[in-house]
Amino acid sequence: MSDERNFPDWQELYRSTPAESLPWYHATLDPDLEQALERWQVARGRALDLGTGPATQAFALAARGFDVTGTDLSHAAIEQAVAQAAQRGLAARFLQDDVLDSRLDGRFDVVFDRGCFHCLPPARRGDYVSTLKRLVAPGGFFFLKCFSVLEPFDQGPYRFTPEALREIFGADFEVLSAEETIYHGPREQPPRALFAVLRPR
Repeated sequence: MSDERNFPDWQELYRSTPAESLPWYHATLDPDLEQALERWQVARGRALDLGTGPATQAFALAARGFDVTGTDLSHAAIEQAVAQAAQRGLAARFLQDDVLDSRLDGRFDVVFDRGCFHCLPPARRGDYVSTLKRLVAPGGFFFLKCFSVLEPFDQGPYRFTPEALREIFGADFEVLSAEETIYHGPREQPPRALFAVLRPR
């Protein structure tokens, strides 16, 4: 049995679908990220919103004073984010980029992935970890939100356990925590998620 999963054409999706109707849309800062920033006393620095999509997380971090870059595979998502940033008067940068073949340089004090990692082909997870190892600054934080194995709906992203995250990332990152939570958003029954806090070794 193949574990290949079908994902949308991200370019077409962001071109044709209003951001507010996307199932992962959340207008304000993700509550799990907000709690983690407070717990670890992270209030400033360079932040990367990886797979920024509707860019709500990038905007929320910029409003808090972070120096924010948002990236996405979809040109359409980036174009919309740039327009929104100008409209809101927020100084956030947005770049089209593929995390598996990233052109980003420099390092970030905070990297947040709220839905990119769990859509990647399993065979490319090592490439993802290599990219993150290069992008997260020494002493910085990588905050990851992904689908949990406790999510009963069997379509969509790959699912993970805390143990699986430790196995995938453990050689390069210390997994400080990996806790069950939900994807806050428009769905009446929000998907089950894991929120993990990682630091480079």
